[in-house]
Amino acid sequence: MTPTLYFLRSSEQSIVKDMLHFSARLDEVGKTVDDFAELDMYSKFYGLTTKDLGLYALVNNKIAGAIWIRELKKEDNSNAYVDDKTPVLNIAVKPEFRGQGIGLAMLEQLFLEAGSLYGQISVSVLNNDKSINYFKRFGFTKLENSSKKSPVDGSEVITMIKQISNKVVERPSDGYDPQRWMD
Repeated sequence: MTPTLYFLRSSEQSIVKDMLHFSARLDEVGKTVDDFAELDMYSKFYGLTTKDLGLYALVNNKIAGAIWIRELKKEDNSNAYVDDKTPVLNIAVKPEFRGQGIGLAMLEQLFLEAGSLYGQISVSVLNNDKSINYFKRFGFTKLENSSKKSPVDGSEVITMIKQISNKVVERPSDGYDPQRWMD
């Protein structure tokens, strides 16, 4: 089933926090976002700056996933931090919705939207073939000497970067409802 995508608004910070649980793999270690203060930077005050950009996916009126980027500062100590102009990507698909192309749909739309704001984005991924190859499919490349430890479980993570082409966003015209997208 094709997901319906919506912009994340500042009033939907709870979606970002809920989906951070899956983005940070907390469901795999039986912890919550509240157990890791160092993860606050990814969700706290989401949407209160024009540099926050994100989408969420609905399938059968249920939130299936979310994707968002934020500009962070060096002092935030994000594993994916590159510089003050490169936003950090978080992506999550709930386990029951994985393998249905939801992540693909969200990534493709986010790249289109982000191109009007940024020249590149970064992401922190597990240093394993499955994770690295997934992001390579979308044009991400490994950042040399970026190996760090995940604050969640100590797993080795690396930073990957994607160059984004800067072009005008084209909205679908067939059935497009401007009330469903945040301007």
